[in-house]
Amino acid sequence: MPSIPAHSALQRAHRTRLMQIWRSAGWPCRDAIEIDLLAAGLVSLRATPDGHETLHLTEAGIQWLALARQQNRRALSAHDRLAERVALQLMAAGRIVWRELSLRARVTGHADERGAECVSAPPTALWADEEAAIERQASWRMARPDVFSVRNTSVQAYLQPVVHEVKATRADLLSDLRHEAKRQSYQWLCCECHYVFPAGVARPDEVPPEFGVWLLHGDIEHGQFELARPARHAPCELPFAVWLALAKATPWRLEVDEPAQASLDEASD
Repeated sequence: MPSIPAHSALQRAHRTRLMQIWRSAGWPCRDAIEIDLLAAGLVSLRATPDGHETLHLTEAGIQWLALARQQNRRALSAHDRLAERVALQLMAAGRIVWRELSLRARVTGHADERGAECVSAPPTALWADEEAAIERQASWRMARPDVFSVRNTSVQAYLQPVVHEVKATRADLLSDLRHEAKRQSYQWLCCECHYVFPAGVARPDEVPPEFGVWLLHGDIEHGQFELARPARHAPCELPFAVWLALAKATPWRLEVDEPAQASLDEASD
């Protein structure tokens, strides 16, 4: 049997195909990726008595796939693993989840803080009322929420967008809390905003009262979340630019290698 190739010899597409073969009936596609997998001895081609051919992972293929997944898992930082746990929790509650989005948000007052990426608001006409004066002071910045989610509904009024900001360390949390413009950008994008961090990193009362607090008790992989304080709810409607960004992005899935649509046998189950 050929030796297992080095990880650098196979690409992400090969790992994705191995997962698809593992989960499906193994019908061959007969493309270049399958040639690589067959030549490496990671899959085998079997023929039934009636002439149908199917692909199956060999023992070497199973071992290579398990090793690749373990290495990818270890490569994740504590912050990424905690964000993944939050995303799984929200998906289990029936929400549609995005991670690492870049969304344009409006902020006022302290938009020129150090570290904020701001763009001046376009000039407006001179209005006498106070609301127009506040509008003229508004700026725009790129917000990058760790986890952004909406309810799984087709009714815009029921979407209830929510932002979860993940902080694995106290230094990271305190750095975020020092930038009011960053917090404003989160709030502009959602109805509720929560901070998530391991228990002991900070007390809930150290976080501004309008933000919710999730505490993780135990280790990242197996710990339990506690809603230490609910977030203040403020109704909001997503602007068109945010809708467009969501349409271009791919919602997070339970398994990164899972195809966009489940196979027929999974759907029937």
